Amino acid sequence: MDFVEPEKIVAEAIGNGCKSISYTYIEPTIFTEYALDIMKLARENGLKNVWVSNGFMSNQCLDAIIPYLDAINVDLKSMDNEFYKNNCDSRLKPVLDNLKIIKQAGVHLEITTLIIPTLSDDEEMLKRAAEFIASELDADTPWHLSKFSSAISWKLKDYADTSDGIIYRAYEIGKDAGLKYIYVGNMPGDQKENTYCPKCRELVIGRLNYHIERYDSGGRCPNCDKSLDIVD
Repeated sequence: MDFVEPEKIVAEAIGNGCKSISYTYIEPTIFTEYALDIMKLARENGLKNVWVSNGFMSNQCLDAIIPYLDAINVDLKSMDNEFYKNNCDSRLKPVLDNLKIIKQAGVHLEITTLIIPTLSDDEEMLKRAAEFIASELDADTPWHLSKFSSAISWKLKDYADTSDGIIYRAYEIGKDAGLKYIYVGNMPGDQKENTYCPKCRELVIGRLNYHIERYDSGGRCPNCDKSLDIVD
């Protein structure tokens, strides 16, 4: 690929009316220095910076990006260290430690767990994940539960696709742990993609695939006025 100057990326974002730049698809820690150059320019020009990451990064990396980071979605792949060793060639503890650092720094944090049959669908593991998010991070932290698809997998094509049943069970596990915002992923049209007020259960954001069908702007529930923890 041809190198694109950070200045051009920021100019393109502004020219297209974007409010933020997202660093994703390739793990952004791989190109931290490049991302950081873009992030600094984006901040200077009123754009927000959003990372999508596996969360396995050094303290030096976190220290460098946090001053310019507005939001991050981190893949919490499992609560089993053996899963991380065998499938990711990494370790669980640094990811958990980094999640706590990010939360304490005031960066908007969301968690995604891809539920893979036989690898990361154990209910006790999912319970530990939900309880960690609720107790060590915050019950307001969104938790996204994504279905695995073998058709688009690189190395796990022989594994079964995730059933709707385990996704819904994980959803209930999150609710039982006290999490306020839980979403199902890769399930187009499911109502659990929507955001409901955690106090009165009013529908406040309606989603269909990648489209917003309804949003009562202002960041508060129009029915009971509870803050919805929304970052504009």
